[in-house]
Amino acid sequence: MANLTIVVDDRLLKRARMRALEDGTSVNAVLRDYLAAYAGGSSLQEARATYVTMAEAAAASSGPGGRTWTREDAHER
Repeated sequence: MANLTIVVDDRLLKRARMRALEDGTSVNAVLRDYLAAYAGGSSLQEARATYVTMAEAAAASSGPGGRTWTREDAHER
């Protein structure tokens, strides 16, 4: 893994550290995730794309013809 040096305003970095602390992360992790998304290698983006593809291909539906059971069937004893 490579190191990266950037120059930012001291006040900006302080605010970023405070927000990262509130979010339970670090400025380093935020920047790493942003760069991954920016470069197109974000696993979150890939997961979203996979989900959308699977959802569009699924035959399941709650619309007309999709649901074959009634409320009474679900609560039958």
